[in-house]
Amino acid sequence: MNARMNRKVRKGRGTFMGMDVLILNTVGSRSGQPRETPVAWFPDEGDARLIVASGGGNRNPDWFDNLMAHPDRATIELPGEGAVPVTPHRLDGDEREGAWQRIAEAQPRIAKYQSKSERQYPVVRLTRRTSGQ
Repeated sequence: MNARMNRKVRKGRGTFMGMDVLILNTVGSRSGQPRETPVAWFPDEGDARLIVASGGGNRNPDWFDNLMAHPDRATIELPGEGAVPVTPHRLDGDEREGAWQRIAEAQPRIAKYQSKSERQYPVVRLTRRTSGQ
């Protein structure tokens, strides 16, 4: 399923179930191997993107652990575009709450999943990394 979605994004078609999708490129936290994961994203200030580590369960998805273990090696691919280096920032407190409200309004399905989970889904802001970061 992930490979099929990645092919769609690379061909310029980046939506799934009404959500925009990007490819998140990370490095395995234990293996050190490259990983590619299609992830729903939501617009944020400027050209930043928000992603939610839902994973549909009571533990964070592997991509989140990989992203946090090697933040300096993260890139994203938007539909039909090449990889762009990004810096992830996990949101907390009021910053997370404001972002979560925008995400939940845009995609109530995610808020429904959150209500059934024992953990608070992490929200991560991805900003384009400049050469000095």
